[in-house]
Amino acid sequence: MSDPIIPTDMGPLIPRNRAMHPAAYDIDYKTSVPRSPKWPLLSMESTPSEETGPRFGHSLIGPMDNNLIINFSKDANKPAIGERVLMHGRVLDENGRPVPNTLVEIWQANAGGRYRHIKDTYLAPLDPNFGGCGRTITDENGYYEFLTIRPGAYPWPNRGNEWRPMHIHISVFGHSFAQRLITQMYFEGDPLIDHCPIAATIKNRSQLDRLVSALDFSKSRPLDFLAYKFDIVLRGRRQTMFENKLEGM
Repeated sequence: MSDPIIPTDMGPLIPRNRAMHPAAYDIDYKTSVPRSPKWPLLSMESTPSEETGPRFGHSLIGPMDNNLIINFSKDANKPAIGERVLMHGRVLDENGRPVPNTLVEIWQANAGGRYRHIKDTYLAPLDPNFGGCGRTITDENGYYEFLTIRPGAYPWPNRGNEWRPMHIHISVFGHSFAQRLITQMYFEGDPLIDHCPIAATIKNRSQLDRLVSALDFSKSRPLDFLAYKFDIVLRGRRQTMFENKLEGM
């Protein structure tokens, strides 16, 4: 695949809406106490280097990179253990335009709730055929998909008996450096979402619900997997202003 054509006539990036972000410090999220900034953040205009580069080398994507069930074992006869699920959706900008040819990466715990990481000492066993990460490129309509297993919930040492909901971490590398997004996707109907101090840092319920994927029977495959739809929205760009409105909107 060749590198994508980067649009240059769409205007500068729209400033980040800080009101949409949870507070960096939350007393119920223990590790936010030492990690949160002590001084107010400074808002600065983006620079040309942030808006135009660097870019990802798209030729590095392999044919099985978005199939986490077999991309670690490289053997269809040795699939990952767990409930198979299809994660899919579109990458859009905040003006509703698709973001094509952009890199989407995910990483997650296995079906037992354990990551393949040296510091993860949870009692759940590792799956020898599951690496826990994948990547893909969005198509011309901004569409992406991953075939994976449903990650398990796991305990974490925050206060007492607390568990992280089932979730998948996501990184999206847009058309420029300033369009890098790191987030996570929860699953519709998971009761642990309402008990997680990390999820609770998002005080607006409608904003938290945007991190919850929707069960999608239209993309599910009978006797094989359920599908979950999760659209991802990146910062958009200013178009020409006309009478204080975005031209073309």
